[in-house]
Amino acid sequence: MTEYLGLRDKWNQRHLEAADAGRVAYVLQEYPHLLPPSGRALDLACGRGANALRLAACGLEVSAWDISPVAIDRLKAEAQEQGLEIAAEVRDVIACPPPENTCDVIMISYFLERSLAPAIIDALRPGGLLYYETFARLSVSTCGPANPAYRLADNELLSLFEALQVRCYREEAVLGDTSRGVRDVAMLVAQKPG
Repeated sequence: MTEYLGLRDKWNQRHLEAADAGRVAYVLQEYPHLLPPSGRALDLACGRGANALRLAACGLEVSAWDISPVAIDRLKAEAQEQGLEIAAEVRDVIACPPPENTCDVIMISYFLERSLAPAIIDALRPGGLLYYETFARLSVSTCGPANPAYRLADNELLSLFEALQVRCYREEAVLGDTSRGVRDVAMLVAQKPG
């Protein structure tokens, strides 16, 4: 319980200090055309909710979960201001992952808990999509967590979600001209068979 409270307090402080709703993940900016025209979406570990807001603006029925009450309060206020309906709730997503067969889209950005991969796959309905973006170990900057345990190994997203069909994958690592492209992250859009 102490670890949970410490984590919640850490993220509350970060979200209090932030200026806005955050940035929409690059994977969602680049591939919104793959989203279904309707259905249920979950922004897992949503932070201040930039991705949840984008998903709702695309016409999806959106739930957004995060450990930080500050983040959830800010998301609710922003959704109301934009006239969007989002079911935002404070939730420890590790202790309470999404139920099976409940999501047409799951969005995860800058959150990595490897043990949740099977539950995430199970939560997708047949044909459902996973949008995932987070920090990679092979990077060109110091952006992101210093601890390699919180960064993906080379091609690790593909391994974690090998039960899904890859629709888009991008991990540029340190190849070529590192001043160009999308560096420091791995991105995946994958679909549950069926």
